[in-house]
Amino acid sequence: MVRALLSALALLALALPAQSETAWVKDELRLNLRTGPGTQFRIKGAIGTGDKLQVLERGDGWTKVSTPDLGQGWIPAGFLQSQPPAGVRLAQVEAQTAEFRSQYESITARTSALEAENATLSENDASQRQQIEQLTRENFELRAGARWPEWITGAGILLAGMLMGAIVHSVSGRRQRPRIRL
Repeated sequence: MVRALLSALALLALALPAQSETAWVKDELRLNLRTGPGTQFRIKGAIGTGDKLQVLERGDGWTKVSTPDLGQGWIPAGFLQSQPPAGVRLAQVEAQTAEFRSQYESITARTSALEAENATLSENDASQRQQIEQLTRENFELRAGARWPEWITGAGILLAGMLMGAIVHSVSGRRQRPRIRL
């Protein structure tokens, strides 16, 4: 039973197509994509430098590939490479450079706007600090330094009360009695 299962798995593994690999047509080439592995087969179309292909099978002098536009077909072996050609890489780098340049300009503009906003906020901050210092001084003066009028007012009221008491006492005709009676 185990032997039969293992042989079935082995046959299944052999029957499954190999994992396809990605490849690109080499620099400055134009290849005919054919319906079979040989020049006697009909041409389906042409593929050129930088075209991205999926390698499905490698045979004697021919490679079976799949393209997004033309589908599956055969090309002569030896015209594929595992990395994109220099022209394609150059175009990718130029596109990235343009994108980075655009991002740099956007960041530069945003930085200028933030610097201007920071300058405005710094000015507002300095103005508010001055106002806080002035209000703190005024508060201190009101709390500590402004108590003397209250003291003078209290002393004035006390003196006025004593004076009125003395006046009332002298005006009243009562005779003074000794406080201690024996």
